[in-house]
Amino acid sequence: MDLAIKIIFIVVFFLVTLYIGYYCRRKATTSQDFVLGGRNVGPWLSAFAYGTSYFSAVVFIGYAGSFGLAFGISAFWIGIGNAVIGSFLAWAVLGRKTRIMTQHLNSSTMPDFFGKRFNSKPLKIAASVIVFVFLVPYTAALYNGLSYLFQVCFSDAVPYWVWVLIISVATGAYVIVGGLMSTAINSAIQGVIMLVGISLVIVFALNLNGGFMGSMEALALEGGWALTSMFGPDPIHLFYVVLLTSLGCWGLPQMVGKFYSIKNEGQIRKGSIISTVFAIIVAGGCYFLGGFGTLFFTGNAKTVIPEIVSRLNVVVVAIVLVLVLAASMSTLSGLVHTSAATVTFDLIGTKKEVSEITKMKLLKIFVVVFILVSAGLAAFMEYGPKEFTKDIASLMGISWGAISGAFIGPFFYGLYWKKTTKASIWASFILGVLIAVVSLILSLTGVNSKLMANNILWFDFADSIYMGVLGMAVSFIIVPIVSSFTKKPENVDQIFMCYERRVIVPEGEVLVDMKDKVYVTDGKVDESQ
Repeated sequence: MDLAIKIIFIVVFFLVTLYIGYYCRRKATTSQDFVLGGRNVGPWLSAFAYGTSYFSAVVFIGYAGSFGLAFGISAFWIGIGNAVIGSFLAWAVLGRKTRIMTQHLNSSTMPDFFGKRFNSKPLKIAASVIVFVFLVPYTAALYNGLSYLFQVCFSDAVPYWVWVLIISVATGAYVIVGGLMSTAINSAIQGVIMLVGISLVIVFALNLNGGFMGSMEALALEGGWALTSMFGPDPIHLFYVVLLTSLGCWGLPQMVGKFYSIKNEGQIRKGSIISTVFAIIVAGGCYFLGGFGTLFFTGNAKTVIPEIVSRLNVVVVAIVLVLVLAASMSTLSGLVHTSAATVTFDLIGTKKEVSEITKMKLLKIFVVVFILVSAGLAAFMEYGPKEFTKDIASLMGISWGAISGAFIGPFFYGLYWKKTTKASIWASFILGVLIAVVSLILSLTGVNSKLMANNILWFDFADSIYMGVLGMAVSFIIVPIVSSFTKKPENVDQIFMCYERRVIVPEGEVLVDMKDKVYVTDGKVDESQ
């Protein structure tokens, strides 16, 4: 009976997901509709799409489990950072300017933005390669995290590769058929499931040890009082994790891409609030739950959250299974959507003119290719040589560190600073990727690369978390330094004019719907616009 309940919940979820993809097929008739949804996505859909792309099985299983063991209750600060820095400030700082400039440049992807903003096809191609290569390990980590929950909850009755296949087929189907609108609507539904599921699992899990106070006492007895303190046993490491998982999303194309399709100013305000509340509940809830992981630890950080879930009521377990499916599929759809668009528009499109029909075919083909490559890497992680197996947190750190280390400075300064130069972008790309690769090599070779002082670990060059933060810091610093010695692009003044077009007030200050715009030139309404 328990197995039947779990299967029913999962089947219903898949059917609803696939139906939405079918329903949205008429809204994805062109490549721009497929990628941007006509730049007409509402605040709730935009906010949920942002939040569900942010948090997946990687967070729920990998990060919540491993960091909960390491930091205890203080892991909750990671969720707070995700909400304040990764959600609210990201919308406030990047949302409006991203929407205005990308529409002005007619860019559909982050690599396309770099190519047009700095008038450089090589930059566009380099950014495309970075996106495609380093999003693969993130997606593989997503598969990996999801499989552990299903293996524990189904007692290994279904092999790992079967779950990978099921998720791949279902996600590929609704993305290919419905494009961005399908992804956005599914993300909204999946987001609601995540909110309900996280709330339920926290309540039921705490009751296993006598409620909140009982769980705190049990945690202190089991792991020591440091795990119940405000900043935990390792505040320095915690600080690096907060920075990577919060500020890092400012440079991720699958996150920033959600701002491309914002409709108007009101939606930025609503979207920032909705995504922040979503992050507090989902991310905060995941890390708060993971903080009690020591009470359920069986020797593998990856199975901490699955072990907690497996002890709950069967209906709650079924809801959590759907929760993690929803979180993972929404993130997976955002990743494959971003990667397919990047290859189609930024690599194929740079060589020759491609017809609309061909673009649509290529988009769908590359959705399949990216899913196959990511699923293959996930299978290799499970069945391949152990020396090449990375844990979920490390894989996500490598992905976020490389991409954000390469892109975060160039994208931020590209939106805000006219003096940003092409040479500075190349410097950031090269150093961001180099730092991530060095970290990976050091971790694989086992070289002792820790900086210790007074028995305190201040930095670890083999840890993707520390190195990811270093990459972002270097990106922010190197762009203005190199720009001060190199020549800015010639067309930069024309590009930044998009912020000065008058729509009652400068569009750089207030974003309005296209149909509501009133252009003013020399104090008079400009009908030619």
